[in-house]
Amino acid sequence: MDDGRNCIVRGADDDEEARRLARRVRSTWGDVVVRRGEAVDPADGELLGAYVDDEIIGVATYAVRDDECEVVAIEAYQERRGVATALMEEIRARARAAGCRRLWLVTTNDNVPAIGFYQQWGMDLAVLRRDAITEARSQLKPSIPETGYDDIPMRHELEFEIEP
Repeated sequence: MDDGRNCIVRGADDDEEARRLARRVRSTWGDVVVRRGEAVDPADGELLGAYVDDEIIGVATYAVRDDECEVVAIEAYQERRGVATALMEEIRARARAAGCRRLWLVTTNDNVPAIGFYQQWGMDLAVLRRDAITEARSQLKPSIPETGYDDIPMRHELEFEIEP
């Protein structure tokens, strides 16, 4: 695989490409992601792909609501190669163009690599929702695992934000 710093980030050019990106998002995240006490389709919203030639090396979805932009899902298929950065930069540019005052996302307490990335990218921890994942597991999505990265118990939501 090529280096993510050489990738092109773009939205789907047609319905077939939108379905292809949606399949990739759902292959990682399933049919729903849970955040802020609600379940949402991770492929519902604007879909972006990071490409080298025609190969998808990363995907993201985001949603603009009023003056905020939420990163619903993001996945780089190669780590520490610039793929997630390229996706986030494109989302930031689109959030600015839409007049958003806030770019935000939610991750779980166990996701140490993502937590580090978001902070290095300039995001701040804005909200800690204690036991939100525990509640979501019992009420919305029983398939959420008990443990995540490095067997860390998955219990809390962390909401990060940045001004675009």
